[in-house]
Amino acid sequence: MYFCDIKNGFMTKLSVNINKIATLRNSRGGDFPNVVQFAKDVQRFGAEGVTIHPRPDERHIRYQDAFDLKSEVYTEYNIEGNPIKKFMDMVLKIKPTQVTLVPDGDDAITSNAGWDTIKHKDFLVDIVEECKRNNIRTSIFVDPDLKQIEGAKVIGTDRIELYTEAFAYQFGLGNSDSIIPYTECAVLANSLGLGINAGHDLSLDNIKFFKDNIPGLMEVSIGHALISESLYLGIENVVNMYLNKLK
Repeated sequence: MYFCDIKNGFMTKLSVNINKIATLRNSRGGDFPNVVQFAKDVQRFGAEGVTIHPRPDERHIRYQDAFDLKSEVYTEYNIEGNPIKKFMDMVLKIKPTQVTLVPDGDDAITSNAGWDTIKHKDFLVDIVEECKRNNIRTSIFVDPDLKQIEGAKVIGTDRIELYTEAFAYQFGLGNSDSIIPYTECAVLANSLGLGINAGHDLSLDNIKFFKDNIPGLMEVSIGHALISESLYLGIENVVNMYLNKLK
């Protein structure tokens, strides 16, 4: 038995991660495709947010991109990353809608784990408090573990972002039960008053099932799959396909 979120009028927001556009740009030098124009386009096509995830080596999104996007993202601007000093200095200058704290190693190809919210409590409390003083909504990237959800509540974050790689991998193998720990974590988060975001390897193939079984899912951040699917189906079409599945 799976949970189905059928709240009248409830719709999960789609935030498009545009890192892959920057990767394509950087592969040839120059400024094509232009990440700012792409961000403007996906918003025009209906996306309710834009996500970027700059890393210290700036191998895709550059820190300057983050500043350039500030005046052009009129929906929700979500900046993800490891809260090292350089990252936090940037975030506090830009003041995006939301900062998502992710424990990336410098050499990580992509995000590969959530925070240990118990072990890193004191560090994360300081970061969250600084963001809140600057009116920036905070979200902490976590694995689907009940203790980590409880730890996030203690830290004082506004939201959590469920790390969905394990779900996506198992779902692709036909294991629908992989949703269960995510549903359980969502139920707990709702009871604790934490907002729920999700991201990593979500796609057109699994997004509706995931959304239907995560009560109170507020936002999904999707990049790699969405950009890849757009190579075949077109970006405007794919954005609207996600929006329809998230209704």
